[in-house]
Amino acid sequence: MNGKIKCTKTYRYTTFGDHKNADFLIYVLHGYGQLAPYFIRKFHGLPSNYFVIAPEGMHRFYLNDSSGRVGASWMTKEEREDDISDNLCWLSSLHDEITARKSFKKVFILGFSQGGATAARWYQSGKISADHLMIWASVYPPDLEPNNEIQLHEKEHFFFVGTNDEFYNAAQQNDLLSFYSSKGYKTVHFEGKHDIDLTELINVLMLLT
Repeated sequence: MNGKIKCTKTYRYTTFGDHKNADFLIYVLHGYGQLAPYFIRKFHGLPSNYFVIAPEGMHRFYLNDSSGRVGASWMTKEEREDDISDNLCWLSSLHDEITARKSFKKVFILGFSQGGATAARWYQSGKISADHLMIWASVYPPDLEPNNEIQLHEKEHFFFVGTNDEFYNAAQQNDLLSFYSSKGYKTVHFEGKHDIDLTELINVLMLLT
């Protein structure tokens, strides 16, 4: 017989920027096997009026065998509903704590690769009032219907994918671009790999702020 018990867990997040003087808040959710302190470095070139927060997935593991480099994951197929619930709980608690100290002109959520699904779930949960959702090189959660197009057009959302993404071939990229476009997302198909392209991100952010 299987059982479950609730217990407090300590979650980690990393920040970059001047919280007190920043105008904009952006959450960046990492991909599979990444860690927040390293993933956030990809955003160090953002303008100084952005405060960046990189939450970390709750499941850490060794990337190779049983020692060496460590990565983190947001969830697996095992007990996924519990992990989804726990993710939404702690991310929303984090947002409540951050915004209790200061309000921002705009709030962005960016989810990269595996983090894209968690970002989409968080946005659609209603537990955070974000202005823009950015899904980067990620399939939308198949069991989650994107918010209706009217809301998407009121709050511009974006999908990014690189032309040389090693996880999606050309046909798969086109399928993703068509899917997101059909749901009201603005799409960015840039020259690059399965990674954050800071120049492309800044170009979009400048249009929104």
